[in-house]
Amino acid sequence: MGLLDTVLGAALGGGQGGSQGSQGALLNMVIGMLAGGGQGGASGASGGLGGLVEQFQRSGLGDVVGSWVSTGQNMPISPDQLGQVLGGDQIAGMASKLGMDQGDLLGQLSQMLPQVVDKLTPNGQVPHQVDASGLDLGSLIGSLLKR
Repeated sequence: MGLLDTVLGAALGGGQGGSQGSQGALLNMVIGMLAGGGQGGASGASGGLGGLVEQFQRSGLGDVVGSWVSTGQNMPISPDQLGQVLGGDQIAGMASKLGMDQGDLLGQLSQMLPQVVDKLTPNGQVPHQVDASGLDLGSLIGSLLKR
């Protein structure tokens, strides 16, 4: 994901620290996790986008993630709900890798994840393999920074 790292670093201030730099690192981690790269930390993250959808369904939040995948309005998710879906080990691993507080991580992730999943599923279906090369990173980064 070298090109993605470069684009995110340039667009979000990469190694300069601050919230934009951490947001870029988080976005990078999320896209890697959804692509099946297992960067999320826990074994549940290695299933890519399909694995994440299954985690939501098992947690009783299939309708929420389904709204992100579909072409309609994205339903919100609270940081607490997201923490229950992903589990403490995965959240702790991600927070540790990013040098973030778990509460801050969940707050940012609860805003970011619906948008990223939505952008990765423009046709309303979970692809067998996520290809982030077709992702309009400029649009995604712009929408994330407007919050």
